[in-house]
Amino acid sequence: MKAAEILAHVDHTLLKQTATWADIQRICDEAVEYHTATVMVPSSFIPRIVAKYGDKLKVATVVGFPNGNCSLAAKVAETAQALADGAEEIDMVINIGMLKAGETDYVTHEIRTLKNLCGDRILKVIVETCFLTEDEKIAACHCVTAGGADIIKTSTGFGTAGAKLEDIELFKKHIGPNVEIKAAGGIHTREEMEAFLAAGCTRLGASAAVKVLKDEL
Repeated sequence: MKAAEILAHVDHTLLKQTATWADIQRICDEAVEYHTATVMVPSSFIPRIVAKYGDKLKVATVVGFPNGNCSLAAKVAETAQALADGAEEIDMVINIGMLKAGETDYVTHEIRTLKNLCGDRILKVIVETCFLTEDEKIAACHCVTAGGADIIKTSTGFGTAGAKLEDIELFKKHIGPNVEIKAAGGIHTREEMEAFLAAGCTRLGASAAVKVLKDEL
């Protein structure tokens, strides 16, 4: 697979707490130069990015990040503001505790509520696989599908582990036909990126992707 093909699936990500506007501009410049799918950034930077870059790139941001256990009202407010500011994609973190308690109706409802807000814009749902049993991962697939989300995403990158190929295989068996898969967290090499794409992912969260692949372009 050519480097450009891989980068077209990458959400070029910088979500570190210490990220500055200078850091964000650097990844935006890279996203424009190397044609990544999006830049994935904290929502506070969206207005500045839109003002500076316009339609040169797509902006994605996170909601309820990284813990997922804020109120639904807070997630709604975050999502609405991010969309108003110009975000084209939202990556929400589910309420993991609710899922683990078996309260799947709650999880489905929060996903559906945010998808209704997003409309035609993409909603990805982070289920944080490192904290889930296999049965809970399957339940998460059902919630994401029933909630109408566009993409199920493995991880925040801030948990105890990141994406694993066995989770991608499990997702493929249990998500609906209209749900795609994003692998994120701990993806550092070209070989890992290719493996996740070959396994069926359509998006990758890989902050190292540009650094790893740019010399091939």
